[in-house]
Amino acid sequence: MAGGIRDNGDDLVENHEINVTPFIDVMLVLLIIFMVAAPLATVDVNVDLPVSNATPAQRPDQPVYVTVKPDLTLALDNTDIAPGGLATALAAATGGDREQRIFLRADRAVAYGDLMDVMNTLRDAGYLKIALVGLESTTAAVPPAAPEPAR
Repeated sequence: MAGGIRDNGDDLVENHEINVTPFIDVMLVLLIIFMVAAPLATVDVNVDLPVSNATPAQRPDQPVYVTVKPDLTLALDNTDIAPGGLATALAAATGGDREQRIFLRADRAVAYGDLMDVMNTLRDAGYLKIALVGLESTTAAVPPAAPEPAR
């Protein structure tokens, strides 16, 4: 008998084996609970992308801004760009330096897909360092709540 101790005077046998079946059952039940609960933990959240509370990064002396206006026209710094002329205008503004960071800003009314089209145009032109520009969020101090009257 494996693991048992037999006393020759008694017929009582001590069994020192651990029954792991209940442990395995509990673990399988927990596994099923987590497998069912995990997909329920993800929810869709509405986000307002243009506002950011991140610490502003240091900007270069002469940043290059590409602006997407609400009517989907483009501007380089403050100069309007003809449709299809973004690559040549950027090459002139950066002196052909494709490693320079381009700051992309867009109006809140511009659809996400249209913004991605402009980013793809920048990538096709060879400008891979693109920074999105947003409003800096200033958190106003919230006054403390008035104490509740005693009843």
